[in-house]
Amino acid sequence: MAQVLQSGLKENFADVQVSVVDCPDLTQDPFRFPVKGICGKPRITDVGGVPYLIPMPKQDKIYNMNAVAKEIELPGAFILGAGAVSSRTLGMNAELMPVVQTESEGKPAVNGSYYSTINPADGTCLQEKYSEKYSDCDFGLLANLYACEGKPGKVIEVRANRRTGQSSLVTSMRKTLEKQYSDQSVGMGGTFVIQKGKAKIHIMPPEFSACPLLTDEDVNKWLKHFEVRAPLICQPVLVSRDPGLDLRVEHTHCFSHHGEGGHYYIDTTPDSVEYLGYFLPAEFLYRIDRPEDTHVVGRE
Repeated sequence: MAQVLQSGLKENFADVQVSVVDCPDLTQDPFRFPVKGICGKPRITDVGGVPYLIPMPKQDKIYNMNAVAKEIELPGAFILGAGAVSSRTLGMNAELMPVVQTESEGKPAVNGSYYSTINPADGTCLQEKYSEKYSDCDFGLLANLYACEGKPGKVIEVRANRRTGQSSLVTSMRKTLEKQYSDQSVGMGGTFVIQKGKAKIHIMPPEFSACPLLTDEDVNKWLKHFEVRAPLICQPVLVSRDPGLDLRVEHTHCFSHHGEGGHYYIDTTPDSVEYLGYFLPAEFLYRIDRPEDTHVVGRE
């Protein structure tokens, strides 16, 4: 798979090096995760979905990371990914960057998550550490999550600099896997750092839309977009192909230690961008609370 990604990413980046390495200690900078690695029974899950957010929000859709860990048959899992906060907890809507060591055998959960909203004072991006204000492990509406035992081990390291194509790093990886494994669904997760450059992100407004969001244009007008600077720690979950489970095939959120974070689209500095990431293919995919009424709006 490393060789597949090496050749595929070269179509989108000038400098690419993909190899299998020992996972670095992720408790250290810049990650500061509560576990050392992303190895051990890797799996991904798609919880809820965009149809619970738009056209109108279903605010009763509240989930819990500890419960998800049990549902994906990995109690005590370390969970990374992209989702939305519980509006019941925060009293508003916001982007969630989950970083959670879930509870196990009497050990309490360690919630290292971040969330981003729009600063009401000046309209700028406002990222905060979840545990500094809240003590639960809830989230709402939707999430795409990578889960594992949080152990050290072998991972796929991706170094990619200077983007020459139109696709983001995550999209380029997903399309490469889709092309190579056309008859399969290959899922991956992990973390990558935008070491140099800037990126385009969005943050959902704290107030849900009072009017139905019926098109991608409606959604983009409702969202607030920002350009944010490196270093950015990103948490991707991707699937090469939806096997018919109404999946969001890619979803990435990012956080930083300088107060910027949200939903990552793509870098905005292709000539100077530098990516360094660590990934693992998932062994299992779990679909939780799949929406019965679905659509394809708002999935970028």
